[in-house]
Amino acid sequence: MQDEIEKQLLELIERYRLRCLWFLATDFVPTTDEQAIQVLEYIERYGDRDGFVQARRLKQWLSPSISEQSVS
Repeated sequence: MQDEIEKQLLELIERYRLRCLWFLATDFVPTTDEQAIQVLEYIERYGDRDGFVQARRLKQWLSPSISEQSVS
């Protein structure tokens, strides 16, 4: 993950941890793009509109790197 995307992802996770990610370990931080995509999908599904928009944007940034990995 790129530094800026990772920073935004971690901020979003912390903002929605209690509301949308309460079932994950309290110190959970995604270590792979796949885990990050899954967490963003939880925020899209269980969060508010702002969370949905931010998660969708970050997911679009992460998705190309997932596609590149599956091709190689």
